[in-house]
Amino acid sequence: MKVLVTGSEGFIGKNLCVTLENREGIEVLRFDARQTLDDLKLLCADADFVFHLAGVNRPEKVEEFQTGNLGLTETLLSILEDQKRIVPVVLSSSTQARLDNPYGISKRQAEDRVFEWGRKNGVFVVVYRFPNVFGKWCRPSYNSVVATWCHAIARGEEIRVDDPQKTLTLVYIDHVVAELLRALEGHPTLDADGFGTVPLSFQATLDEIARRLQAFHESRETLLLPDFADLFDKCLYATYLSYLPETELAYDLFVREDPRGILAEFLKSPNCGQIFVSRTKPGITRGHHWHHTKVEKFLVVEGEAEIRFRRVGQAGVVSYKVSGDNWRVVDIPPGTTHSITNTGTRDLVTLFWANEILDPQNPDTYRLEV
Repeated sequence: MKVLVTGSEGFIGKNLCVTLENREGIEVLRFDARQTLDDLKLLCADADFVFHLAGVNRPEKVEEFQTGNLGLTETLLSILEDQKRIVPVVLSSSTQARLDNPYGISKRQAEDRVFEWGRKNGVFVVVYRFPNVFGKWCRPSYNSVVATWCHAIARGEEIRVDDPQKTLTLVYIDHVVAELLRALEGHPTLDADGFGTVPLSFQATLDEIARRLQAFHESRETLLLPDFADLFDKCLYATYLSYLPETELAYDLFVREDPRGILAEFLKSPNCGQIFVSRTKPGITRGHHWHHTKVEKFLVVEGEAEIRFRRVGQAGVVSYKVSGDNWRVVDIPPGTTHSITNTGTRDLVTLFWANEILDPQNPDTYRLEV
């Protein structure tokens, strides 16, 4: 199948094209603003399906709304008709089509033209009125507050929140693309008015979006991960990371160092605890403590070690020999004092996980020799 995508270099178009190109049996025909009407005619001649995503929303002159939205749509459909390519058409419109401003009117007229094409030719068409779409590759300082704020906050710049309690309806780009693929397969999701819709959407105030993005920015210091059980957080965090400058993808951890070696916290999560890593010198033992409720996992990734246990109040000692040559996870149960000793001749590198973030006021850690 040959699928024509107009607006292929736009935000939705780019994400859709790279997804389609990874699907077997699909050839993507790309059309963008740099190409000519003759190019569009050549592409239409081969098209079996059309995603019409091209449009204008911030022109220099108000009349460009008509030429860039209604005009381009009419031109596309006329070309298809002249070439007798009576193929399905999916139109990317906007919730602004409900409004009587120049942009909304031009989008609504384009919608009407696509619906007319479907009725006249007895062919499948879908019109999507997308709300605010966010995700990777969206252009900042254009028409997306999420893109604009992600770009600014990732660079440590101030943002302006004019109406903190204004609520936005947002959809994530991957969910938009998944819905467009359903339309390609002939199974779009339609609302009560017959418009295509993205089944997954989010409601958030501008203040909430700003606070979440600021927390992501601060996470290199706090080490706190978002709550990935919250789908909005998961999608927004992925979006934020996509706006990090390529020269600033790496950052240093705060390292604690003493004669035993070094230790650094890596990640923290309110729901999943924390991860830290240590480098321990030969012959050195860490631990000799136990916990009431906190549990841990140890993984030696480099070097050799012996991990020893003794249940509190009992005399018997159990030991495990572990090595970075054979990655083996050791569970640390509560009520059991434990230690880890570097038994090798080189530094021991160990990854630790604890099921809760350390609370200095209530560390649940009690000194006791194994």
